[in-house]
Amino acid sequence: MAKILTRSLQTGRYLTYRSLPVCQCSKILNKNVMHLHTDLRSFKTKQHILSNEHNCNITQLQKRSMFIQTQDTPNPNSLKFLPGVKVLEGGGTKDFPNVKDAYCSPLAKMLFRIEGVKSVFFGPDFITITKTDEDMEWGVLKPEIFATIMDFFASGLPVLNESQPSADTQINEDDDEIVQMIKELLDTRIRPTVQEDGGDIVFMGFEEGIVKLKMQGSCTSCPSSVVTLRNGVQNMMQFYIPEVLGVIQVEDEIDKVAKQEFEKLENKIKTQSNSSDQK
Repeated sequence: MAKILTRSLQTGRYLTYRSLPVCQCSKILNKNVMHLHTDLRSFKTKQHILSNEHNCNITQLQKRSMFIQTQDTPNPNSLKFLPGVKVLEGGGTKDFPNVKDAYCSPLAKMLFRIEGVKSVFFGPDFITITKTDEDMEWGVLKPEIFATIMDFFASGLPVLNESQPSADTQINEDDDEIVQMIKELLDTRIRPTVQEDGGDIVFMGFEEGIVKLKMQGSCTSCPSSVVTLRNGVQNMMQFYIPEVLGVIQVEDEIDKVAKQEFEKLENKIKTQSNSSDQK
């Protein structure tokens, strides 16, 4: 789009320069006045077309992008982003100190997925991002943050929703350090990726180095769920938490009963089908 816009402007300048000698010739050669008027009229028509294309290109660029400004804060590790649109209605604010508190905001979840983002804060018309430390350069973070904010507002999703935190990964007082780390890793790294594919992973327990997980949604009957557990979830768990020896998929009692009833029904239908074929 930018190339088209630049080419239109260059063509306009070129036609303007070419029209100068034509206008000078009109003062000298009276017999060619009619031809010159025709040329000038043709030039004005081209100029009008170029002007319309120019305005159309600018309009399309404005629709496809946002003009996001940044503003420094007293904290060098925090930067204020102004997207030029309303972030929170009613002049309210919302603080997300960590990714666990972002359960009710799709935008905050997306921002926390950027490496180096420590906390997120929403204002009426701004978003404040705090990075993890001074070693993380804003020059590296800003392009990803810009892209995330633009993609989110283009999607039309609400900034806040009525979702509740996942009960299975809430930190309890009797959870030991390893279980807390497992739950945090599930919430921050694994669960958001699985949910993008229409499924979810529920933490069922941790015994003798084995993490027990339950697959839900599209992951329940997915042929690649075993590969996902071993190559994806298990590898990530073992990388961050050496105490994890393996990951297995488990089913609760309701799922087991439902599976048994389904198998009984399936066998009954097969039996009836075979009896009909014999007759």
